[in-house]
Amino acid sequence: MAKAIKKQVLGRGLSALLKNTNDDILSVQDKNAAKLIGNIVEIDIDAIIVNPYQPRSFFNEEALRELANSIKELGIIQPITVRKLEGNSFQIVSGERRFRASKLIGNTKIPAYIRLANDQEMLEMALVENLQRQNLDPIEIALSYQRLIDEVKLTQEQMAQRVSKSRPSIANFLRLLKLDPIIQTGMRDGFLSMGHGRALISIENQEEQLAIYEKIISEKLSVRQTEQLVKQLKNPKPRKLKANKETPAYITKATKSFREFFGHKVSVKISGNHKGKIEIPFHSEEDFNRIKKLLQ
Repeated sequence: MAKAIKKQVLGRGLSALLKNTNDDILSVQDKNAAKLIGNIVEIDIDAIIVNPYQPRSFFNEEALRELANSIKELGIIQPITVRKLEGNSFQIVSGERRFRASKLIGNTKIPAYIRLANDQEMLEMALVENLQRQNLDPIEIALSYQRLIDEVKLTQEQMAQRVSKSRPSIANFLRLLKLDPIIQTGMRDGFLSMGHGRALISIENQEEQLAIYEKIISEKLSVRQTEQLVKQLKNPKPRKLKANKETPAYITKATKSFREFFGHKVSVKISGNHKGKIEIPFHSEEDFNRIKKLLQ
């Protein structure tokens, strides 16, 4: 009979750690702060509130149930991170899926790494933590970058350091937000890739953007095909106009005489500057020899 897997237990209980003290801890200078801040502590789930700055608002229910079953069997392998609020209350910095999954199976406590942070730091931590995920769509990444610029006041260079990405990479994501909202939604729904989006960015006219977007969807165009289509739209090949040359009167008159003389439809082609060529068709060796004699 297989041995049951022992659940992991991380962190001491809050009451045991602080010995039921009523002292509030809101800064590193407060009494007992060293025992709490920067440590992993098992705290009541009911004492935790979710992060209002959480960039991700959708949590897949099926994936959440799978995580809940894993936690039920193995416990919390990686503690969540919370910030200390007034009293014995906390707010999630990262790990909301683990928090939700734990509540789903009826857990009353959860191990958490505790830290202090203000609202600005909370927003930055939530956005940066969100950017570390592997399954974000390009628009979700772009929106997180934009929020770091607008709300946290980070430059692209500072963001590059925070998220370990190059500045050009960040700029490429931000440019996706210039696309028509319908196209952005298509990217979020997986109908086209970031490569498609980058190709469409160079089209400033949104109606033309949407026309190409619809063509990508209906014809299942690859990124390379989309790039070629955009290139053709931006640099259409000039149409060659045929020169409307009038046949000089002396040639028109002579052509009629040639036809009567040779007994064939003789054609005269002009190349310009009174140059050209006369073509006399023949239909057999006998016909060729007949024309030959006429030219002698």
